[in-house]
Amino acid sequence: MGKPTGFLEFEREVPVKIPVQERIKNFHEFVGRYSDVELNHQSARCMDCGVPFCQSGCPLGNIIPEFNDAIYRKSWKEAYEILSSTNNFPEFTGRICPAPCEHACVLGLTQPPVAIEEIEKHVIEIAFDKGYVQPKKINIRTGKKIAIIGSGPAGLAAAAQLNYAGHSVTVFERDDAPGGLLRYGIPDFKLEKHFIDRRLKLMEEEGIIFKCNANVGVNISADEIINNYDAVVLAGGSTVPRDLSIEGRNLKGVHFAMEFLKQQNKFGAGKNPFDNKNIESNIYEEPISAEGKHVIVIGGGDTGSDCIGTSKRQGALSITQIELLPQPPTSRTHHMPWPTYPMLLKTTSSHEEGSDRKWAIATKEFMHNEQGKLCSLEVVNLEWKIATDGRAAGFEEVKGTERILKCNLVLLAMGFTNPQFKGMLNDLNVDLDERKNIKADNKTYQTNQSKIFAAGDMRRGQSLVVWAIVEGRECAKSVNEFLNNQD
Repeated sequence: MGKPTGFLEFEREVPVKIPVQERIKNFHEFVGRYSDVELNHQSARCMDCGVPFCQSGCPLGNIIPEFNDAIYRKSWKEAYEILSSTNNFPEFTGRICPAPCEHACVLGLTQPPVAIEEIEKHVIEIAFDKGYVQPKKINIRTGKKIAIIGSGPAGLAAAAQLNYAGHSVTVFERDDAPGGLLRYGIPDFKLEKHFIDRRLKLMEEEGIIFKCNANVGVNISADEIINNYDAVVLAGGSTVPRDLSIEGRNLKGVHFAMEFLKQQNKFGAGKNPFDNKNIESNIYEEPISAEGKHVIVIGGGDTGSDCIGTSKRQGALSITQIELLPQPPTSRTHHMPWPTYPMLLKTTSSHEEGSDRKWAIATKEFMHNEQGKLCSLEVVNLEWKIATDGRAAGFEEVKGTERILKCNLVLLAMGFTNPQFKGMLNDLNVDLDERKNIKADNKTYQTNQSKIFAAGDMRRGQSLVVWAIVEGRECAKSVNEFLNNQD
């Protein structure tokens, strides 16, 4: 390693954040950059540990010790080449990945782990600053045409890899711009959209074609795709949100989280979210705003956290986040040994900005005032039974804990159940699994239709961006083998 004793000399540090009262005034990113000296020290903390469990913890298998060593030596181009050999989009994962690699870091057994995610972000940003990131020249074209349906991280990764293999790739996106949930799900304060546009420009220069406002099964027939392309990759994501069927669900003021987040991202991009030119179903009737409201977010995951940060910036009077499950522990238990990914209490930057978090709470009824408008939510405490493996295994309501929480905006952030069937999937006649995701082989990613493959959340269910990139890369490998075998 660059400095074998670095982990003994330097403590973990993360870049300085803009103070809360300043950053909530806008939707810009607020995490700074390391100085050259700070970056050198943080990369020096990577131990000569022998077996780098961080690499097995990373779904992409990023070669972490090697790029840390290159950074320590200030060999920036080498660090970029090592990182980009396994990860198509470090600028995304370096900002929004939960960093399972850090939970598997050997140093993390006795000290705070190496700041791998921040270092990864710095590698790619330095590479862009120094001009190392250039469009790759594709010397030989195979003559094969591939359609990628969906431009989220899985679709983009598959498109990039197949294009590098010499195939002609067209990406179809039903919205008005590529990126999927990277663009219209993740708030700008976590991922500013010019980073997406920068990457898309490179991909276009490499020969990939993007067709937006192209909703296969709606304004483009599935037969047209099947007949005109040698292979098809379905990467449309898991987009049907989990609902909450209780009394008052249809009251004005109860919305799915993604409606709220997408609308804000559209406004942030200077676009009209009520414009139906994107050929999507019109899920918006009017603006959804947290300004001057008491907001309740139902769901304790990252999407719920994004709703908190967005509501804060819109000017909510109060924000309460409630979660059905009990509060996770703050440190590993014997049920989650190192180096497995632990289910621990997570405090995000949005939580730091201010919200009231409540655990083991069930929602009973959305309530309205005399004018018929949402005014409160009835909830009750839960007592959970814990199984021998440490998992929550059933609950009972605690009698006498029923109470009313004031609210006039509720955001449902309880995850997604499956992809949308109406239109494309029904027309393509692809089989579904028991969870109603696309049924595709775990090794080949091939569906029951020989030329149709599936990757990302549409195949594996709701998951992380880093897993979507893995799926896109592995699916591309199988598509390439399928096309080569045809010849």
